[in-house]
Amino acid sequence: DFEFFKDRCFFTDDTVLTAATAKVLMTGISYVDAYQDFSRRYPGRGYGGNFSHWIHAENPAPYNGWGNGSAMRVSPVGFAFDTVDEVLAEAERSAVVTHNHPEGIKGAQATALAILLGRQGASQEDIRREISLRFGYDLDRTLDEIRPGYRFDVSCQGSVPEAIIAFLESEDYEDAIRKAISLGGDSDTIACITGGIAEAFYGGVTEKIAKQGRTYLPEEFLDIVDEFEEWLRG
Repeated sequence: DFEFFKDRCFFTDDTVLTAATAKVLMTGISYVDAYQDFSRRYPGRGYGGNFSHWIHAENPAPYNGWGNGSAMRVSPVGFAFDTVDEVLAEAERSAVVTHNHPEGIKGAQATALAILLGRQGASQEDIRREISLRFGYDLDRTLDEIRPGYRFDVSCQGSVPEAIIAFLESEDYEDAIRKAISLGGDSDTIACITGGIAEAFYGGVTEKIAKQGRTYLPEEFLDIVDEFEEWLRG
């Protein structure tokens, strides 16, 4: 158990790039332009080493990334499309501008698909089975089994399954976030991935959490959140 919000809470690269993904989906600008623009305007938010170089490249090219950066920013894709094929294709498009390694693509696709399934009424067991079969992730482990030996791991293959398991063991949105953070490791990104799935499955973010969370965000991101929700409603 821990205090959910503190005065010293702050947003990280996960938030910046998730907002950028939502902007792409709403406006049709390129992922490259959006990710570079947002990251340059919000520096020092914990960007990975390879991505930090990519941000400032004049001719940015994918760097065969397999890190969880592709998965942490993909959640808007899972909310924006209604078929498996569309979600998988758009998740790949969002990933490959940087994370064109098969594991980087897979992490983004697994996260987005879990969100789609959660939105469409799949059970936690349905989600476990579908993601395991499609992506080969071992989702039969428990958090109690994972936690003692878990270490900081920014790879998709070493964090996305764990994030999904945190959701699978959860009972509500807040419980999902708490379980994700309890793993340690790259906890902001694990919780970001878990949170997107939990939001879809449980039908939204708890009002109290959403209200407090908004106090840590710049006006631009608040506008994007509101505009994206309106855009989804059509």
